[in-house]
Amino acid sequence: MITVLGLVAGVLTTASWLPQLRRSWRTRSTGDLSWTYLVMLSVGVGLWLTYGVAVADVAVLAANALTLAALTTLMVLKVVHHHAPGEAR
Repeated sequence: MITVLGLVAGVLTTASWLPQLRRSWRTRSTGDLSWTYLVMLSVGVGLWLTYGVAVADVAVLAANALTLAALTTLMVLKVVHHHAPGEAR
């Protein structure tokens, strides 16, 4: 039961990034996403990923690997779609 709980939590947490990724990709707008937020969350998720590897917990490992991939994608989109103030889009 605990494993199922962990897997469901991991799926929901990881899937929660899909709407933001889709919106950022479609609108090419990531200006409202704070770099501080993205970096701090990425470091935390990276630490959870390391923990999942250390304790051989597949649910923790998989959920955090996918979440880190989603965060990395958002950061890449933020760099690629960055526009200087006043610059035409």
